[in-house]
Amino acid sequence: MSNLVLSLVSTVTKRVKANFVRNTQNVTAAQEKFLLSLLRLHQNTEFGKQYGLAEVKTVAQFRDRIPVLSYSHYEPYVERIAQGEPNILTPDPIIYLNLSSGSTGKQKLIPVTHRSRRVRSQVNQTSTGFLIEALQRRKLPIGKILVTTSARAVGQTSSGIDYGFVSAGDLRLNSGLYRQIAAQPFEALQSADSLARHYVCLLFALSDPQTRIIGANFPVLGLQLSHYLESYAEDFIQDIETGEIAHWLKLEPEIRAKLERCWSSHPKRAAELRHLLKTEGRLTPHSVWNLSAVVTALGGTSSFYLERFPSYFGDTPIFGGIYASSEAAFGTYYELNNEGAVLAVNAGFFEFIAEDQWQAAQPKTLLPCEVTPGNYYRIVVTNYSGLYRYDINDVVEVLGFYNEAPIIVFRHRLGGLLSSTTEKTTEFHVAQVMQRLQQNFNLALENFCVTLSEHEIPPHYLVNIELASGERLTHSQDFIQQFDRYLQEVQPSYAVKRPGTIPPPRLRILASGSFATLQQRLLKRGIPESQLKFPHISDDRHLLTGLTIAQEIAMEE
Repeated sequence: MSNLVLSLVSTVTKRVKANFVRNTQNVTAAQEKFLLSLLRLHQNTEFGKQYGLAEVKTVAQFRDRIPVLSYSHYEPYVERIAQGEPNILTPDPIIYLNLSSGSTGKQKLIPVTHRSRRVRSQVNQTSTGFLIEALQRRKLPIGKILVTTSARAVGQTSSGIDYGFVSAGDLRLNSGLYRQIAAQPFEALQSADSLARHYVCLLFALSDPQTRIIGANFPVLGLQLSHYLESYAEDFIQDIETGEIAHWLKLEPEIRAKLERCWSSHPKRAAELRHLLKTEGRLTPHSVWNLSAVVTALGGTSSFYLERFPSYFGDTPIFGGIYASSEAAFGTYYELNNEGAVLAVNAGFFEFIAEDQWQAAQPKTLLPCEVTPGNYYRIVVTNYSGLYRYDINDVVEVLGFYNEAPIIVFRHRLGGLLSSTTEKTTEFHVAQVMQRLQQNFNLALENFCVTLSEHEIPPHYLVNIELASGERLTHSQDFIQQFDRYLQEVQPSYAVKRPGTIPPPRLRILASGSFATLQQRLLKRGIPESQLKFPHISDDRHLLTGLTIAQEIAMEE
């Protein structure tokens, strides 16, 4: 990154970040200002007239008038928007429709306007401001960023509105800035073939040793990028040496032509990489670049994949970027190696549903200043995408406060529950257990998913694991017994119902390559690689049907 561009980015993002910090000092006022400004703007939309937004003058009136709503309520409105009808949920023209990944449920379309896009961009800029300051404090260099996310839209609605995944929309709508800070040309992200896209992105970044940051939507994608780097090391070196782009890649001719015009040989760099490959036996991100940070999602089940990061990224700091979804930006990360995100008080009006209200048809909500550290909440958002008191079913834990703004971490999606009877085990519960088991047994897992047995009533928990390459589990009975014990420690409801009601869990060791097969199944369902989130619990009794079970171990009681 040129000094001029770096200086400009640094100046802008620090200013945006400073404004955000000021708002965290009086969150109640900042939230009220955001909400009332939005309501004035949206009062004459169809939704606004239906709910009388023009009459709402206070936060209390808004919460009394508008019920907490799920996506099913918005779906008919969005269908009309997709057909080209204006002024339905927002007064601003719709420039894009975010398509949710669908990896945890039905795919949704979320309206994007220039205004909502600017608000989300401000959250990104705030996060970047925090990241730059954190790196500067550690005297770490700030350079170009490598990302491999697809920038292709999925399609167009009948009225001509592009729709696709939020990561692609972010890249397309900010392509000017992207071209200044990215380690590879924008065209590299436009190939439809996943391998081709990853390969050419890595190729350009490898030729530039000044690449300093790697961006991966989720940690599993950071590991995948590392596997590509390791698997195609010889091809990369050859292309860097000769100035060619591998002929076997499935690149569209027009994209290949554009990339070849800005590609050239780098024999000195090729020699450096060849020496690394010879001395270390493989290429890793840590060995080929002097990385300052990896930006990737934190919270949820990220820790399971992050445990494998040192093998590829060494002690490179991890930064969460922003906590966001297709629907909204919820938080900005503010420190390296910290899973907590500060509530994005400039990006939406937020409310929280405490656990004792989760079963209520119309739950009472708390404002940001009313939440308690250590407690879990469903998060509700109102924003410029035309979502009002929208319950995304994300469950967050409040870790503390940054000035007056809650520091939150995503734990799991409310719908992601596993119950043999009524115990409601979450992904976060089993992720804690599996992390502890890997440490106790000094064992690396390729992946895992806890499901329920198909025929018994009540069903057994099936702990499905795939061992990482070269690993062996010699004490499988101890493993499943410790799983049972640790789950009782972290999940009180499970503890109460075991062993009286819930039968003992069973361990299933899956054949090598099982989760790669599952990945292909999910991709064929239309979930994009960049948005793929493996379910670590599932009540779908047929999710793993057809995968080879190498060994099944019943727990001895």
